[in-house]
Amino acid sequence: MFVIIGYVVVCGMIFGGYALAGGHLGALWQPLEVMMIFGGAFGAFIVGNDSKAIKATIKALPTLFKGSKYTKQLYMDLLALLFEILTKIRKDGLMSIEKDIEDPESSALFSKYPNIQHDHHLVEFICDYLRLMVSGNMDAFQVENLMDNELETHHMEGHVPAHCIAKLGDGLPAFGIVAAVMGVVHTMENVALPPAELGILIAHALVGTFLGILLAYGFIGPLSGLLEQKLEESSKSLQTVKVVLLASLNGYAPPIAVEFGRKVLYSTERPGFTELEEHVKQAKSK
Repeated sequence: MFVIIGYVVVCGMIFGGYALAGGHLGALWQPLEVMMIFGGAFGAFIVGNDSKAIKATIKALPTLFKGSKYTKQLYMDLLALLFEILTKIRKDGLMSIEKDIEDPESSALFSKYPNIQHDHHLVEFICDYLRLMVSGNMDAFQVENLMDNELETHHMEGHVPAHCIAKLGDGLPAFGIVAAVMGVVHTMENVALPPAELGILIAHALVGTFLGILLAYGFIGPLSGLLEQKLEESSKSLQTVKVVLLASLNGYAPPIAVEFGRKVLYSTERPGFTELEEHVKQAKSK
């Protein structure tokens, strides 16, 4: 939603200002210039990325037009789920959660938190490390090292679409110049035309430079920054799970382990201590 609003503001301010200054908007409509800029940039995008990067970028694009799912409610559900799992472990032993982690889709614990259950990557992360805890063959230091490596891999993998979009945006001004140069070449081919007609051809050529810069900094470039922000949000949820499980492995009681997780959240999503406590009580009573 905010992407669309931002695009409307960009277009409104730039084209509106141009129109108010007496410019003719029709002169900016140059479909062949747009074809050269977008076509050239898309071709360079294909040349500069392998199939995995292209697929990851295409897959990431729809997420840019959706709001963030990492809300306070989701983090409260995540911490409540972890609290219930750790409490069950402390009360009935590690083997009591074996069925829950082997089949989280039919687990009574996970089913109470559909926001978490539908995030397959997050559920897989939780279950994988609970499975290691059940095996009992790894200490907290080994588990932490493995978690750090997985988080690093997740971050590097998630950075690929943002990098591809950023490079695409960086190339658009250059392709705008290419389109403008082609327009100038076309103008010079018709140098015998009257000055009024030459002026129109030159104006059409300059639109290429304008469009390349506008598309780069007003439309494509900001998307890479948004992808980076979404990546950080997804990494924060995994980091929260990491902190809580490591605290439990180090012998802390479930309420303290969950408090560790609450403290690593961003202030915009972090619930208060009492707020989280009440949420956990409500969830347990379901």
